[in-house]
Amino acid sequence: MNAPKKDSSTVQFLLAIAAVVAAVAVIGVLVVGPGFSGIGDMLDKFTGKATSQSAGSTASGTGSPTTDPSTLAVAPEGSKDGYTRAKFGSAWTDKVDVEGGHNGCNTRDDILRRDLTGITLNGSCEVTSGTLADPYTGRVINFKRGKETSSAVQIDHIVALGNVWVSGGSQLDTKTRTQVANDPLNLIAADGPANMGKGDKAADKWLPANPAFQCTYVKRQVQVKNKYRLTVTASEKAVMQKFAGRC
Repeated sequence: MNAPKKDSSTVQFLLAIAAVVAAVAVIGVLVVGPGFSGIGDMLDKFTGKATSQSAGSTASGTGSPTTDPSTLAVAPEGSKDGYTRAKFGSAWTDKVDVEGGHNGCNTRDDILRRDLTGITLNGSCEVTSGTLADPYTGRVINFKRGKETSSAVQIDHIVALGNVWVSGGSQLDTKTRTQVANDPLNLIAADGPANMGKGDKAADKWLPANPAFQCTYVKRQVQVKNKYRLTVTASEKAVMQKFAGRC
């Protein structure tokens, strides 16, 4: 005996019911399945990950000299095209809104007065002699101002200006770059040859030979990069995380 024929409207209705049941089943798996607390959470995880990645490519640091490297955005090293020392203002200018600015003394002498002991002065600013316990080498250096002797002690930018440039500094305005170049947080009196050997290298390429100062050096780099919202490379950040919390 032939089965009774169903009219087309009945068939379409049954197919629609089946589709709804299948959809509900899939949603049920998403809502109660292992590893998920619901579709909303799944989307939160996805969009949160995407948001954190995109934010990292456009913003870095805290805007204050914090010591946490996790707040620094990872980005490839930028181009050095256009970099010159003049892009960071007049060397050692006192006309800058950082600690020691507008005190009537140039920045170099401010740092020599801070970091040297037993200093002698010419007037109220110019350091003519003193002794440096060099943090980079661990040596004691006797400083005497003069054409042939001043270079024995140099003022190092802890985050080198060339590295500032390729870490987002090329996008800063001249006033802010001048602050980076004269901020005592980013400056230290150091052995001249050691400073020259460092050049523009970042923390993953150069650390002081003195192991007792390496942690402090890296921490200061983190502070400067946080304060001025500069980026780091992946290998640079790995070094910073290695030293985090150790000094």
